[in-house]
This record gives sequence, C-alpha cells and structure tokens, in this order.
Amino acid sequence: MEEAAAKLIGAGLAVIGVIGAGIGIGNIFAAFITAVGRNPASRNEVFTMTMLGFALVEAIALFALVIALIILFG
Repeated sequence: MEEAAAKLIGAGLAVIGVIGAGIGIGNIFAAFITAVGRNPASRNEVFTMTMLGFALVEAIALFALVIALIILFG
C-alpha cells in the first residue's frame, strides 16, 4: 500500500469521532428542550449545563479533526 493511500485511510478513520460528537450534541439539545418544556422556570440553570456539555462534546470533534489533519499533512 502506498503511503498516500494509508494517510487517506487513517484520516478517514480518525474522522469517525465526529459522528459520535454529532450524536452527542443531538442528545444534549434534545434533553435540554425536554427539560425546559417540563419546567420552564429552570431554563437558566439547565442552559448553563447544556452549554458546558456542548463545549466538551464539540472539543472531541475538534480533536478528531486535528488528528485527521495531522495524519494528512504531517
């Protein structure tokens, strides 16, 4: 196998982590909408935790993207 083909396969495998991040973000916001729908008065407290969870999950997606770029161009 050529080196270029191996880099492309490795980068493709590294980006699989973005799928999990997308699912995680969807779950976070679905839970947020459900929580606010049940108790609108707690929106501010729940929103803070939602944004924290979103940031952490999004960081995983960015790490996966950075690893893929390092594999491709490193």
